[in-house]
Amino acid sequence: MHRIFTTSVASVYPHYVAKAERKGRTQAEVDEVISWLTGFDEATLRSHLEQGTTFEDFFAAASLNPSVDQITGSVCGVKVQEVEDPLMRRIRYLDKLVDELAQGRPIEKVLRS
Repeated sequence: MHRIFTTSVASVYPHYVAKAERKGRTQAEVDEVISWLTGFDEATLRSHLEQGTTFEDFFAAASLNPSVDQITGSVCGVKVQEVEDPLMRRIRYLDKLVDELAQGRPIEKVLRS
C-alpha cells in the first residue's frame, strides 16, 4: 500500500489550491475540478476536508465522472492512463487536472466539456 493512500485529502488540498493560485487561478476553480472528478457537491467536499478523510476513503465514496478516460498525459513523468493501481490512477487524475488548471488551460478543457 502506498503512503499517499492513507494521507488525508485535507493535508494535500492546500497545496493544490496554492499551486493554482500561484498561476492566477482560484480555490473555487480547484473545487470545481474536484467536484467534476468525484461528483461531490461543495458541502460534501468540505465535509471530507473537515473530517480528514484519506485518499482511499475519499475516492471510495466518489462517483467518478464518466469522462475520466479522456484524462491523459504525464504527471511526474508517469502517464496517467498507464497507472496500474485503480486508486493511484484516480489520485493521478486529480493531480493532472490541477496541473492543467495551474498551466492556464481553460476550465472547459480541463473539465473535458
